[in-house]
Amino acid sequence: MKKKFSTAWKSSKQPRKQRKYLANAPLHIKRKLMNANLSKELRKKYNKRSIPLRKKDTIKILRGKFKGKKGKITRIMIKIQKVEIEKIQVKKQDGSKVNIKLRPSNLQIIELNLEDKKRNKALNKEVKEKKETKKTEDKTEKKETGGKK
Repeated sequence: MKKKFSTAWKSSKQPRKQRKYLANAPLHIKRKLMNANLSKELRKKYNKRSIPLRKKDTIKILRGKFKGKKGKITRIMIKIQKVEIEKIQVKKQDGSKVNIKLRPSNLQIIELNLEDKKRNKALNKEVKEKKETKKTEDKTEKKETGGKK
């Protein structure tokens, strides 16, 4: 990998090349990589395993010192691929408190922020597609078995 970032590059087994790809990726690609997995209820509802994070999403921390804690996302830093959550803070030596930056892979989305029309539309579109494919599967299944299940 001679260039800083190559759009033609697909993958490599070498961790150093994977890290270089992520570090030098443009922001629009880094944004797509900032996904967190959905809770079981949301997975069933939206028929998706993970989704990009947004401000005001309610999440649960799965790893680290704050494991099991819940909170809303207050800030997303695409450049460093980290997220800040309200009330997840650490006390500094001088007594002041600082928000902790967490990786999205260590988070799980419990509740989605559906204020964004574009996100809401995309999620609902996939739910409709799921229902339509289920209906067509049922019809073909009935034809094959002669109307009996």
